[in-house]
Amino acid sequence: SIVMPGRGRRAGGRGAGLNTADLQIIVLAAGASTRFGTPKQLAAVQGAPLLQLVLSRATAVAGPAVTVVLGAHAAEIAPALGRLPVSLVVNRDWSEGLAASIRAGVRSLPGSCAAALLLLADQAGVTSADLQRLADGWRRNPRAIVAAQYAGGHGAPAIFPRSEFPALLRLRGDHGAATLLRNPAVTLIGVPMPSAAADIDRPEDLAAITAP
Repeated sequence: SIVMPGRGRRAGGRGAGLNTADLQIIVLAAGASTRFGTPKQLAAVQGAPLLQLVLSRATAVAGPAVTVVLGAHAAEIAPALGRLPVSLVVNRDWSEGLAASIRAGVRSLPGSCAAALLLLADQAGVTSADLQRLADGWRRNPRAIVAAQYAGGHGAPAIFPRSEFPALLRLRGDHGAATLLRNPAVTLIGVPMPSAAADIDRPEDLAAITAP
């Protein structure tokens, strides 16, 4: 993978802003959008590319402590980052599936990072307030995994403490981190988040979200 530091980084290193160095947000945006037909990261939502919208919500919570992982169509999508103070990681192994992007994102994190919040780039309904509720839950329980609760289970967005990073780096294929959330040995805290249930896989999903 190739790491390109964001324009908003300061000499103090990643996450030098107040209360951001300990929690980093990784936005997973490397998929090929095969069911959507065109790169869904660039689909217009509220007058902006979907990826830009999701990243702006992440930076509202974590400041410059945000990394976006691109893969398929990376050169086409990268300009959509605009002037947001995020770091860019290009995952060359994106075709393996979600796990490769998680590994690439986790490997890029600074040593000062105490936890990582994984957010899918197509979760257009997840607001900055939703992400803040996850962050608040983790700060109260820094050793726990704190995950969105919806559709009868737990899933992304979810915060994983550093103790879970080795398990994230062992993930393979297209299963994401769901297996970690099902591990009975971990402490899992759920944050009710119905908005996280909607993701954008097809054009009609986008139409449903953007309908007045």
